[in-house]
Amino acid sequence: MELNYFLEGWKHIISIDAIDHLLFILALAALYTLKDWKQVLILVTAFTVGHSITLALSTLEIISLNTDLVEFLIPCTIVITAISNLFQKELNPKTVYTNYFLALFFGLIHGLGFANTLRFIKASDERLGWVLLKFNIGLESGQIVVVIAILLVAQFFIHYLRVNRRYWLFAISGVALIASLKMAIERFPY
Repeated sequence: MELNYFLEGWKHIISIDAIDHLLFILALAALYTLKDWKQVLILVTAFTVGHSITLALSTLEIISLNTDLVEFLIPCTIVITAISNLFQKELNPKTVYTNYFLALFFGLIHGLGFANTLRFIKASDERLGWVLLKFNIGLESGQIVVVIAILLVAQFFIHYLRVNRRYWLFAISGVALIASLKMAIERFPY
């Protein structure tokens, strides 16, 4: 059982079923290049912190939102992130801190989406803190792998193929935007 929670966290990111989380990380990382790797890791960690907070609160049944609403809000966070990217002229400290805040806030929304599953797989005699720690280590590990892959691909296109960074940002954000808009429409709760 020790490894199961780590693997659940890992699969929460590294899985075709995790397309919404992969798109979110893609949209988050689209602004950055390999030289910005520290900022991107802090960014996805801010997302994990937000994710953890609501995952814990909803697993403990302290907060609860309609599952259909949460599943709709998740692609909406990707839409907002992708649209925000399209208006970024350059990375400056204000942009970076705004992105950290958005990642944390949107992590809160994403965390609500996995609470029922965690509640189901958690054994009744296990401490939630340990379960969340193992799950989040798996989640963060998966995110780091995805971020490194995105940054390496960006490095290849921007620095070796000489694709204009702005075009790269528009292309990647556009893919995330279109896919998440489709998802949001399909998940519209009413």
